[in-house]
Amino acid sequence: MMLVPMRAILDAADKNGYAQGAFNVNAVCQVKAAVDVHQILRSPAIIQGADLANGFMGGRTDFANSTLEDKKAGAKNIGAAVKKYAADSDIPVALHLDHGKNFDSCIAAIEGGYTSVMIDGSSLPFDENVELTREVVKYAHERGVTVEGELGVLAGVEDHVFAATSTYTNPLSAIDFFKKTGVDALAISYGTMHGANKGKNAVIRKEIAIAIKECMLHEGIEGYLVSHGSSTVPQYIVEEINALGGEITNAYGIDVDQLVEVSHCGINKINVDTDLRLAVTRNMKELFAKDAALRNSASVGQIYELLETKKSAFDPRAFITPIMDTIMYGNVPDDDVARICTCIEDGVKEAIAPLLVKFGSYGKAPKVERVTIDEMAERYRKAGI
Repeated sequence: MMLVPMRAILDAADKNGYAQGAFNVNAVCQVKAAVDVHQILRSPAIIQGADLANGFMGGRTDFANSTLEDKKAGAKNIGAAVKKYAADSDIPVALHLDHGKNFDSCIAAIEGGYTSVMIDGSSLPFDENVELTREVVKYAHERGVTVEGELGVLAGVEDHVFAATSTYTNPLSAIDFFKKTGVDALAISYGTMHGANKGKNAVIRKEIAIAIKECMLHEGIEGYLVSHGSSTVPQYIVEEINALGGEITNAYGIDVDQLVEVSHCGINKINVDTDLRLAVTRNMKELFAKDAALRNSASVGQIYELLETKKSAFDPRAFITPIMDTIMYGNVPDDDVARICTCIEDGVKEAIAPLLVKFGSYGKAPKVERVTIDEMAERYRKAGI
């Protein structure tokens, strides 16, 4: 079916008392797998491309140095892939920009087919964050596109997001932010962290989410709360990677039971990235361990060399650059590349499936209103937002 604005998916989650997982992708085959597993479990889907994922999908292998032109090209590639696989499914799918760095990054994503964007002004003073977010809201809402902002700072590392310490979101400031920006959703800081090293005993302060949601209800604000940095970092996968020669240390995620709890405390969207990276990396290591002949493959042998050289890395983008045509466009030239794609797809499905069940979105696809971005744009216009 068609892509829908993310707001429609979050509205269903809010009204029906579950949280919607949102999963980051960096390759066409990851998009395929993500849509497939949501389809199998009849769950709505939020597929996320981070700002630098757009750069990578635009062909910039050193994606930390992505230019705006790289991001424009990559947004179109991700957009085309999501539209392709969503068209063959029966579930509502939203394509969301994760951690848009600036106004231009958000425009690039919208022009590439994204139906939702996040503008991350969390590092700015409050008034500047409001001004930037309001600017994005005006542009996006005129086109029916959902906007997510962020208030408070999460510690950790993810793409170009770096912070040594957390600053929790003030519930009263969150209400002020919603009112001044007209934003649809707000990512809050309440104890989660970006990256794979969240701390062995990381604790979510659910009372922050509860307080914000209660204030929103009191003020009549129809918005949604988002949990960033919420990967669970499955320990069995970390152990399997290290047993295959990896050197991943101090990798701990958010306990899934805490995430399930906050899904009933006002959190409508839970972002997960690291879990997918780990599962995909483990699968590729396992493939080369089982089939030594594949290490000398003309098409994928270099992937093995990168896996062996970068033992502490777990982001697949560190290893899959030798097959960028496949990653960017989905072209599969031979059986060896097809086997790598299967590894990637299986890892994505393994990471996503249990979370769809635990968060409660399985079977909820029929709950989501099938609304187009054009229809949503008209609703925003009538509401004056």
